[in-house]
This record gives sequence, C-alpha cells and structure tokens, in this order.
Amino acid sequence: MPTAPIRGLVAPALTPFTADGSIDYGIFRDQVEHLLGQGVHGVSPGGSTGEGAVLEDDELGRLVAEARALSGDRPVVAGVIRSSTKAAVRAAKLARDAGADALMVTPTFYNVLVPDAAGNEVFYRAISDEVGLPIVIYNVVPQNEISPETFTRLLEIEHVVGVKQSVGGIMAMYDMRLTAPNAMVYAATDELLFSCFELGADGAISAVLSLFPAECRRLWDWAQEGDHAAGRALQDTMFPIWKVVRGPQFPARVKAALSILGRDLGECRSPASPVPAAVRSALEDALAPLAAVR
Repeated sequence: MPTAPIRGLVAPALTPFTADGSIDYGIFRDQVEHLLGQGVHGVSPGGSTGEGAVLEDDELGRLVAEARALSGDRPVVAGVIRSSTKAAVRAAKLARDAGADALMVTPTFYNVLVPDAAGNEVFYRAISDEVGLPIVIYNVVPQNEISPETFTRLLEIEHVVGVKQSVGGIMAMYDMRLTAPNAMVYAATDELLFSCFELGADGAISAVLSLFPAECRRLWDWAQEGDHAAGRALQDTMFPIWKVVRGPQFPARVKAALSILGRDLGECRSPASPVPAAVRSALEDALAPLAAVR
C-alpha cells in the first residue's frame, strides 16, 4: 500500500457488463493489465466511467480485489458513488477490505437531498472516521459542487487528502490548485490534460487515460520534462476527438471508442443503452487521425 500521496495517472477502469447485466471479470482483468502495461501509475474501479453508481457493493469489492491482485505496488483507488452517508460508508468499508489504497468519493447527488456545506462535512467525516483510508473528493456533481472554500474546510478532516476536479473544467481545477496549495489536486478535464499538468495538477483521474493510456503517459512525462511543444501538439491532436467522445451516456461512448480501437469492454448496464449509429460513425471519423499515428 502506498505510504505517500498518490501522484500521477490513475486510470478509471470501465466495468464490462454482459447482455444480461452481469460483470465479465475476465475482460476487466485484461483491461487492468493493459492499462498498467501502458504506463499509468494506478487504476480506479467504481468511478463514473466505471458506472459506479449502478454497482452493487459486493461487485465493487470484487472489482477492487481483482485490480489489487494485478497492481503490485501501484495504487488502487476505489470509486464510491452512493446517495447516503450510511451507504457510502458501507461501500467504502468493502472496498477497503478488498484491498483499496484510497477512496474517490462523490458527494451525494440526488437533487432534493443535496446537503449544505455542513452536511457535506458530516458525510466525509463519517467515511474518514469509519473507514480510515485516504479520501479524494470527486467534485463532479453540479448541484452539489464542492467550492474551493468548502474544500479547505474538508481538508481539516483527518483522511481527506485531495480533490478530483471535474465540474467546472480547467478554471475550477486551477482555482483549487491556488486555494489549496498543499492538497493533492487531480485533473479530470480530459481534453486539456497537458494544460492541467502545466498549471500544477498533481496528476489525473480521468476517462481519457482509459481510452489513450500511452498517449496520456507521454503528456505527463513531457509536462514533467517541460517539453511544452510536444505536449501541446499531442493535446491538439486529442482535443477534437474528445469533443465527440464527451456527451450523453458517457461510458457507452468510451466503450464504443475503445471497440473502434479494437478493445472490447462489453456493454453498459441498464438503463444505459448503446450509442446510436450516427454517434459511432462520428467517433470513427474523429479517431482516424490519432489511429494513423499510433
């Protein structure tokens, strides 16, 4: 288990479902091995890209255990997406016992039950006290956005160590970086990862890592080396692709893009459905330039 804060690229692992809604753990293991082999620093099952909101607790635990068995000394960050404190604590404990090194916890998201800042503090403090793993706040819920000011207060909770900044894009990530200079701030602006790294992000937990792990590792390395020209050139190539990948039923779009690139990650769990033919055609066109230079 890592003893220092996790820095670098943590790839969200997709959950490969079969037509009847069960999980194909063999495909999941193949995916984790592929991602690690392409140079990411860790993996994260159970996040948004992994359809974590539709996973049962025992399924999340199994995914974490499978990832743990393959990851060696590289971190496994378990996604926890639940709509109550009790449910989040229960899922987080199962993830911990299955071998998670840290948790990536989404604020509660059901709109009429969204708490105020005090409620968010109760939520994260309970998980910290009862589970005892490092917590990365997954700031992705527009109706329950964690402001930089609230984040600084949450950092007073023992095990809260950082934020994955998704809502608000690169401006919000930079705001977090400036407001909380001693916290871990992870990028999730898929189309502008290199720019996020240059603005001080400590790494990324971002769906683009799962689609383009080798390319994202190059972006990370070039940012550490200060090779601005190379990083910008690759980011410029990837940017128009992500404009097509992002959109409704996002995990289904990522799975469709992966299938176009020759990697089968199964289906999405109901009520999600496959992408329409027009979206798949647009993905094929968008992916063609990058496929030609891979």
